[in-house]
Amino acid sequence: MSAPERIPSRSVTSAELLAEGELTVRGRVREASNAVLYCTVAHEGQEAACVYKPVAGERPLWDFPDGTLAQREVAAYEVSEATGWGLVPPTVLREGPYGEGMCQLWIEGQPGAELLALVDGEEPGEGWKAVGFAEVGDGETALLVHADDLRLRRLAVLDAVINNADRKGGHLLPAGEGRLYAIDHGVTFNAENKLRTLLWGWAGEPLTEEATEVLTSLRTALAEGGSLAVRLAELITAAELEATRTRVEALLTSGKHPEPTGDWPAIPWPPV
Repeated sequence: MSAPERIPSRSVTSAELLAEGELTVRGRVREASNAVLYCTVAHEGQEAACVYKPVAGERPLWDFPDGTLAQREVAAYEVSEATGWGLVPPTVLREGPYGEGMCQLWIEGQPGAELLALVDGEEPGEGWKAVGFAEVGDGETALLVHADDLRLRRLAVLDAVINNADRKGGHLLPAGEGRLYAIDHGVTFNAENKLRTLLWGWAGEPLTEEATEVLTSLRTALAEGGSLAVRLAELITAAELEATRTRVEALLTSGKHPEPTGDWPAIPWPPV
């Protein structure tokens, strides 16, 4: 689907456009497991393409309360904005043609440097980080690697904070001007450790100085009465909010990227 030009220059922000604009359904993203509708949103002469995921179209999950995925998507955006990294496209909770749901700016991914690859051998090579071995058919395996890219490293930290249970390759969208966006954050913020990701390449390595500074800022924002804590309290449960604080504190205490625990599958399936 080709997207109309998204955000013409004016004072209306993309979040305001998504929240207040007239939402028109144009089609459905068929490959999604939940109802995902491709829409346009128009307000005060501006128009943008967006994705609308109505709560009514969510498929029940055994380990997440029913009807909460849209709120978790918005919560992931709020945390992303608090980091200053801008990794999640603008996302709001609003009423739409099929009831309340998540509305997110459509990002048209652009061709660019490869972020994931399968390579022969046991070493990732320069500029790559190893994730693990994957079966590629006929009993053969290849080494799954991801780029040693600062944008991905930031995303790995964000995913650890929001406890992302489904970071797949298809959720990574390189955009213009060197930007990287990540989408599909419905299965996040569980109070139990659920981290599943393709971005394990830095597991056990020291956090960057930048990440430590961001996590310190998040700790303040997540404290009782903090701006981020107040916002998240509207979107996730009290237990999930407290678990988010605990994850931030654990990252700061260890000073390292988390490692797989073995208590939960470390890599999502399918990985793309």
